[in-house]
Amino acid sequence: MSGSKLSDHSEKTPQRDVPLSMTVHELPAPGEVAQADAQRTRAGRMKMLWVVLICAAPVIASYFTYYVVRPESRRNYGELVTPPRAMPDSSAMDMKDQPVPMRSLKGQWLLVSVGSGDCAEACQKNLYFQRQLREVLGKDKDRMDRVWLIQGDAPVPSSLLPALQDVQVLRMPVDELQAWLKPEPGHALEDHLYVVDPMGNWMMRFPAHMDVPSASKAKRDLERLMRASASWDQAGR
Repeated sequence: MSGSKLSDHSEKTPQRDVPLSMTVHELPAPGEVAQADAQRTRAGRMKMLWVVLICAAPVIASYFTYYVVRPESRRNYGELVTPPRAMPDSSAMDMKDQPVPMRSLKGQWLLVSVGSGDCAEACQKNLYFQRQLREVLGKDKDRMDRVWLIQGDAPVPSSLLPALQDVQVLRMPVDELQAWLKPEPGHALEDHLYVVDPMGNWMMRFPAHMDVPSASKAKRDLERLMRASASWDQAGR
């Protein structure tokens, strides 16, 4: 036998070090980033809009029913205000001269009367019908608050205070009051009773100088409003 050594094939062939390769990815162009951001913003706004519409659907439906889908024979006694007018985003003063934000009145239907602090006979008559109209609503009366908005600086007579126990009495600047509520042409603000919805919108005005027969007609309007809003409005704020 030859004395030469056989090569050992089990020996591993040494591997040479190979440098790592680095791949550089292209960065997006600034225009593409801006376009993607804009698309995400639009998608977010659309989602928010759908949420708002879903939440407001019962309110919109009840208004549509009352204003549009009504029998031809129906005649409102009160005049509908179109479009409704939002209450001012300001404060009024209560009987203790403390500021009360007007937005704190939202969440309830409001039956509003207007007058000067001395509250002469016509003013007291409106306060009487305001009270009676709320009482005749029966179980729905807790969904409506009475509000007396005073214009001017005249003090309220002490003899009138017992009749105001369940009334929100607020003194408003005349210019703000006149910018929100409007009388029928030829009449003054204090000649009417006004209806404000739970969202703070003035939406109806009853004719001037209410009496017993006209109060019965106003009662029917208020009852229809209570029925139309029963699905989304509850007593209490």
